[in-house]
Amino acid sequence: MSNRRVVITGMGVVSPVGNDVDTFWKNLVAGVCGIDFIREFPTEALPVRIAGMVRDFDPLAYGMDKAFARKQDRFTLYGVAAAWQAMRDAGLDAAPDGGNIDPGRLGVYVGSGIGGFETQYREAAKMVEDPSGQWISPLLIPTMISNIAAGHIAIRHGATGPCLDIVTACATSSHCLGEAMRAIRHGYADAIIAGGCEHMVTPLGIAGFANAKALSRAEDPQYASLPFNARRGGFVMGDGAAVLILEELTHALGRGARIYGEIVGYGNTCDAHHATAPRPDGTTQAECIRLALQEAGYDPRRDSLYINAHGTGTHLNDLAETQAYKLALGEDAYKAHISSIKSMTGHMFGAAGAAEAIATLLALRDGVVSPTIHLDAPDPECDLDYTPNTAVHCELTLGISDSLGFGGHNACLAFRKYPEN
Repeated sequence: MSNRRVVITGMGVVSPVGNDVDTFWKNLVAGVCGIDFIREFPTEALPVRIAGMVRDFDPLAYGMDKAFARKQDRFTLYGVAAAWQAMRDAGLDAAPDGGNIDPGRLGVYVGSGIGGFETQYREAAKMVEDPSGQWISPLLIPTMISNIAAGHIAIRHGATGPCLDIVTACATSSHCLGEAMRAIRHGYADAIIAGGCEHMVTPLGIAGFANAKALSRAEDPQYASLPFNARRGGFVMGDGAAVLILEELTHALGRGARIYGEIVGYGNTCDAHHATAPRPDGTTQAECIRLALQEAGYDPRRDSLYINAHGTGTHLNDLAETQAYKLALGEDAYKAHISSIKSMTGHMFGAAGAAEAIATLLALRDGVVSPTIHLDAPDPECDLDYTPNTAVHCELTLGISDSLGFGGHNACLAFRKYPEN
């Protein structure tokens, strides 16, 4: 059963550049920057005042009611909204009376790098104010734990198959997608709702990442997230969620589903080097990429390759990632089309990999590489084709998306068009 093919039949997104897939993709191709000043809480005393915020989000527009929305942390609301979009997009229904998939064969692999950060911050402040804890919400635990988004998604869609919350920081949702692919390939499910969700733009989140020297201190939000730019100074935090429906090919064909593309490769390695910094020589990251390309059947003689880069805009990441591409691809690294959507979305942390997987699939579908915006001063050591400033139209046959997480967690996903041209 390991030869079962896995395709993508639905997608949903909540992001700083759009709260549905069409808007998200249109803005990425147009080079629209979703980074702005934070207006949701006071920032005068904080070292960073900008982020990629989700704007104009109404949970009631995604099948949720007021009572549910009022009780949940925003990371869960974003995840539930993206999953609702993806399931509707796929036309998948696990209802026991008349659905088109067995509930026991539908799984959920939706992770979060941090979980209910806003809830933790609010409730911890109460505890500091009154150490008796009498004012702590009884919903604290089931609201903050990072697996609760996956649990609520399963409840809402009646998915009684395998359900996992993978937590690997910035690589979280890429690992969710890769492990979901393997679960379907090996016969444990016919379809899996997979992706990630995050809401970490809180005062505590800003202070923590800023004091770790990870965040850009730029004053201009439109010129702050600068992947592969010599002027880069750190990443910009971003919120949101992205969810994809992975489905076994014959199951999808049997119900007449639209197919966005096929997931054909997955790599998973660890740097085993440092808590936050990537391995500088790029060797373990390169092996992760190589594994995904090998499984995908990459052939540089016939494949036109697009790489959706992790591209955080930190000094160390961009150098190590560039080196990893050169190690994995050799001279063919200079032929690849590469870009980082984090220049527009900021770093959506646990949701980043899934959002970037959506961008990769749509690049393959449309033959368009979204740009790395504001790449006006390329770092000489980042000397590959990072698609500066303007989208490029080209024929693509294979796309990969790599994610490099704190703790040295590396993931790489490979996608092809379906059917192949």
